[in-house]
Amino acid sequence: MGHGMRWADGFIAVDWGTTNRRAYRLDSSGKCVDQFEDSRGVLTIAAADFPAAVAEVRSRLGDLPMLLAGMIGSNRGWVEAPYVPCPAGIDDLATKVVWADDRSAIVPGVSYIGQGRADVMRGEEVQLLGGVAAGLVGADGFVCHPGTHNKWALLRQGTIHNFGTVMTGELFNLLKEHSILADQLQAPVVVNDAFRRGVQKAMEREMLPADLFGVRAGVLLGQANSDDSSSYVSGLLIGADVRIGLTWPVAARIGVIGRPELTRLYAAALAEANREAIELDGEQCFLAGIQEIAKRI
Repeated sequence: MGHGMRWADGFIAVDWGTTNRRAYRLDSSGKCVDQFEDSRGVLTIAAADFPAAVAEVRSRLGDLPMLLAGMIGSNRGWVEAPYVPCPAGIDDLATKVVWADDRSAIVPGVSYIGQGRADVMRGEEVQLLGGVAAGLVGADGFVCHPGTHNKWALLRQGTIHNFGTVMTGELFNLLKEHSILADQLQAPVVVNDAFRRGVQKAMEREMLPADLFGVRAGVLLGQANSDDSSSYVSGLLIGADVRIGLTWPVAARIGVIGRPELTRLYAAALAEANREAIELDGEQCFLAGIQEIAKRI
């Protein structure tokens, strides 16, 4: 199916997540010439409605072959693209794409089993390997990919060798929407003294559930300013996350890939741990990775 297609003439790349989708039209030179983003993530679409949602992308960006990555290939997505086990490189992803129809291919996710745990990713693998392909991440690098579910990934010879997920972004959102701290967490998170204090506290002791309640008590008893709570709680959660990441025995500089508003927070938290981080744009890495996969299909 679809193997006679001319990816080289241009195609549509889609990073289709749980809550959002980002779609790009790439021309024959690989340049992004049109794009859009909306909140039609896979959880907003019923199983029977995926063909229409895909047709809508083409109606907006052009009648072209499509290469899709992310949760669109999960059991909640359009067609399931089974996980490729670690170690996984670009060639492995390209070999295992799943054709949803004769002009639409879905990139598989990556899985890890070992050390008494199991883990999965969907979408981040394109960005991680795209960062390597673009020369932004070392072939044996160590990478952090913040998002709803932050990933720490160890690369070896340009493949994803091992990785671990921390549910940080989702925990912050749950606290913001459903916890007793909700009314204190509505301000935007910024890298300030409160954020750094939260990072330091989480890194020096493992008492996160207690420290979270202390945010409420501190405000009630006049020991803390409520305006600082969202940055402080973000610092606590990201500090706990970085503490986990730094249990990996890697001394190298850490690549932080993702959206700038998140990579900024993780880079600041890593600086508190005296670790050098380089921020990389997730979109740039995604486009680099998806083109490498398209070349190989």
